Amino acid sequence: MKITPTKLPGVMIVEVDAIVDERGLFARTFCADTFRKNGLIDQFPQCNVSWNPHQGTLRGMHFQAEPYPEVKLVRCTRGRILDVAIDLRVESPTYLQWISVELDADRRNALYIPAGCAHGFQTLVEDCEVFYHMGESYKADFARGVRWNDPVFAIDWPLPPQRLSERDATYPDYKR
Repeated sequence: MKITPTKLPGVMIVEVDAIVDERGLFARTFCADTFRKNGLIDQFPQCNVSWNPHQGTLRGMHFQAEPYPEVKLVRCTRGRILDVAIDLRVESPTYLQWISVELDADRRNALYIPAGCAHGFQTLVEDCEVFYHMGESYKADFARGVRWNDPVFAIDWPLPPQRLSERDATYPDYKR
């Protein structure tokens, strides 16, 4: 397993080292020891799955507020998505900046998103499934979000959104 930092502190790309032979493929997708050695959390009390039948579906940008901020480890298990993280940590040198990574079921890569960052994705093909390891259990009263097209972030989405929840479409402008 290879863990690579991005320009946002704590946001990491997680890639597998596949062993391929005549039987197929074997790869470790998570290792608590490797995560700990890289300063990442290694306990995930909740896992979620999101199935998205349509290309262009957009989910996000979500986070969970203090005192229950979430770490996420996100992997696309079917199809391809553009996964996006926004740094909302006021003290961070990359505050309000974002990164995007294409997550692909065939490559089996993942994105580790630390607490204090908003997360969302857009499906690049039909029939996508996304699997999340969550560093905190969901607390509805602390669920928050920022708008996917807020000009403060100016995220460069690859497709016009085809499907979007009412909640995600109507978050107010972000207040710095």
